[in-house]
Amino acid sequence: MKKGVKRALGAGFIGGVAYAAWRAWRARVPAGPGDIEWTTAPFPFPPVPRPAVSWREPGDDGACPTTHPIKGKLTSGIYHVPGGANYDRTQPDRCYVDEDAALRDGLRRSKV
Repeated sequence: MKKGVKRALGAGFIGGVAYAAWRAWRARVPAGPGDIEWTTAPFPFPPVPRPAVSWREPGDDGACPTTHPIKGKLTSGIYHVPGGANYDRTQPDRCYVDEDAALRDGLRRSKV
């Protein structure tokens, strides 16, 4: 057998003996007040609420639906509101319900 293989087997054997000794010692020692006791719980616990989708993709013509008037450009990280200087010429990547939804998605308001 090669020298490296013998070392690996020896280390594994020593580790196994140490683990068995630790388990035997742990079984004899009474549980202390600091020990954690784990119980099962239904998955997921607690339930994680899923955020409602507050954006839609623009239609085939590139226009946002009337329910989602805020236009967002992911490449620039900017959103445009109706009545803004560049609103009409902006081709959106996403359309948002309101400005808060665009902000939560990591976009900032256009300066003009």
